[in-house]
Amino acid sequence: QVQLVESGGGLVQAGGSLRLSCAPAERTFTSDVMGWFRKAPEKEREFVAAITWTGGFTYYSDSVKGRFTISRDTAKNTEYLQMNNLKPDDTAVYYCAAQAYYNGDPTYFASYDYWGQGLQVTVSS
Repeated sequence: QVQLVESGGGLVQAGGSLRLSCAPAERTFTSDVMGWFRKAPEKEREFVAAITWTGGFTYYSDSVKGRFTISRDTAKNTEYLQMNNLKPDDTAVYYCAAQAYYNGDPTYFASYDYWGQGLQVTVSS
C-alpha cells in the first residue's frame, strides 16, 4: 500500500494563500496522474485539480480555475497545489490522490488508487 504524505494545510483569511504539498512516503513510487479532491461538511467529495506526471497536463474544477495552480516537481516526486484568493467556500478537508497507471478520467475519484490522510483548510471571512 502506498502512503501519500500531505503538508501545508491551515487557517487563512479570505483572500489569502496556502500551498499544499503531497509526496509518496516511498520515494521510488511513481504515478501517471496525481490530483486533489476536497470534502466539506455536509457536501459531496469534490474534484479540485489534477496533473499528469509526464507532460504536465492539468485539469481544474470550475470553482477553482484561475485561483488554484497544480504543479509537480519530478525531481522531488512531489506535487503542489498553490491556492490563491481563498474564499470561505474553499473550507474543506483536502485529499491528495494518485493513479499508479492511468486509470481514466482524472476528475473522477474512482480513477485513483491511493489517497492521503487529508489536510484541513479553513478560510475565515
